[in-house]
Amino acid sequence: MKKRSQARVQKKRKQALMLIVMGAIALGAIAAAAILPNIMQESQAFTVDVVAAQLSEEGQAGAALFKMNCQVCHGPNAAGTKLGPPLIHDIYNPGHHSDQAFYLAAATGVRQHHWPYGDMPAQPQVAREDVSKIIRYIREMQEANGIAYKAHGM
Repeated sequence: MKKRSQARVQKKRKQALMLIVMGAIALGAIAAAAILPNIMQESQAFTVDVVAAQLSEEGQAGAALFKMNCQVCHGPNAAGTKLGPPLIHDIYNPGHHSDQAFYLAAATGVRQHHWPYGDMPAQPQVAREDVSKIIRYIREMQEANGIAYKAHGM
């Protein structure tokens, strides 16, 4: 009789534990369903309209390199996508993100800081001299879209 009683107690504990686990899973799914659309909607909002620039020869070379290495995340004309922010944005003006910031981003990656996209991985396949051309392209596109140097006040 004592064994039956212990077996019932163990069975009830297992059932209670299963209910707790199932409840936690359900709450997690509800939270994800509520949060994920907002994140995706926010990501969609971080694309910008971009005016094409008259590019220098180096800017044209940078545009081709950008297309091969950066466009999948940062979008055509660096206008942003759901995967990465627009670089033709005032946040990336030379006073806030210097050219050195772009060199470092390509070499070592970037931890998430301005946008909800997560960390950017390093891009070791892009040589430093190619990064220079990509920066030239971005700066010429920024200039064509009214983005100029603004001192960063921190």
